[in-house]
Amino acid sequence: MGETKSKIRAVSELPSKLIMVPIHRIQDWEAKYPSWRRFLFRSYQIRMDELIDTLDSLAFDGLQKRLMDYMAEKKRVNGKNELLMTHQNIAQELHSSRVVISRLLKKLELSGKIQLKRNNIVVI
Repeated sequence: MGETKSKIRAVSELPSKLIMVPIHRIQDWEAKYPSWRRFLFRSYQIRMDELIDTLDSLAFDGLQKRLMDYMAEKKRVNGKNELLMTHQNIAQELHSSRVVISRLLKKLELSGKIQLKRNNIVVI
């Protein structure tokens, strides 16, 4: 929006289509269509709310809770109990080390909340 290169990095969980809108179109639509402007502001508000929730989680939730929330969200998005991911992938997403994530996953497995397999996790 500020005519600068975006710093957004996205990874698709499922097959997706990406629609790119040229900046001049967005500027035209903002002036011409109030509904487009409302859509943009609602989108910004949703992203801001997600940012606040993330910061809140980082500040006040333990890593084990963040890990459980992360796996629950992946399960919800994919619609499957089986999550195809490595411990390293999870560590990168949660900004932790693979060793710490592996230790927490093993603890969760021993408590019966998950089942570990090679490169995937079954959330029970």
